[in-house]
Amino acid sequence: MAKDVYLHYEQAALDAEYDNRKKVPNHGEWLARYAAESARTRTGLEARLDVPFGTHAGERLDVFPARAAGAPVHVFIHGGYWQWLDKSDFSFVARALQPEGAAVVVVNYALIPTVGMDELVRQCRAAIAWVHGHAASFGGDPNRISVSGHSAGGHLVAMAMSTDWKAFGGLPTDVIKAGCAISGLYDLEPIRRCYLNAVLKLTPEDARRNSPVHCPPARSGPLLLVLGGLESAEYHRQSETLAATWHSRKLHCQVVGMPEHDHFSIVAELEDSNSTLSRLLLRQMGLR
Repeated sequence: MAKDVYLHYEQAALDAEYDNRKKVPNHGEWLARYAAESARTRTGLEARLDVPFGTHAGERLDVFPARAAGAPVHVFIHGGYWQWLDKSDFSFVARALQPEGAAVVVVNYALIPTVGMDELVRQCRAAIAWVHGHAASFGGDPNRISVSGHSAGGHLVAMAMSTDWKAFGGLPTDVIKAGCAISGLYDLEPIRRCYLNAVLKLTPEDARRNSPVHCPPARSGPLLLVLGGLESAEYHRQSETLAATWHSRKLHCQVVGMPEHDHFSIVAELEDSNSTLSRLLLRQMGLR
């Protein structure tokens, strides 16, 4: 008889909950679309590519400068279960936001297994610190930074919003004014117990230390948790659990469902400034 390994899930069932590529048969078409639309965006918009924000080869970012000085800055963190994909696959998010008045920064980080989870999280925090220090150089206002990310990037958004910025880099505690995690992961214990850990190699301590459900901030700007109605039950549980954790601390956190979307289609909303998701981000920046 099979044994439950997490909550009520046996191993095969838990693996299936987090296997997005099997759940979405046309995921390859979406990944190809991300890359093609991103290439088109880099051709159509001014871009400063592969800007270093640290010494590691993975610490690079792409900047899409604002059209006028003093603009809000939006930082996007890509997904890929911390082991796949690249910032170059997600340049398209700038197309929804930069023409509306924002500066946009798309962040890269070193992928596991070349680094561990602690270092990966640190790199994303370092990217945001770099953006704060250099925002004026690309037309941005360092006091108007917001962050979004998809899938593993959603996890990294929540971790960034839980950062003690004064301790990390002597930065203002409210360096991130608002965040949006899209189809994110906020409790890494089931990740540690499923097939993904063959590469991630998370220990129980790693998983807890890097789980946003276990490290909510003392205070924070608003956080949106957006996910598709076609996501697995575990993705929905993850979002609801983080929202409940934030609410218990009287922090502003809202779950926003998009019934028609799956794990891959939802982020493509950021191709268009008039989409529901783009409007949410623009509203956070005060541009709608």
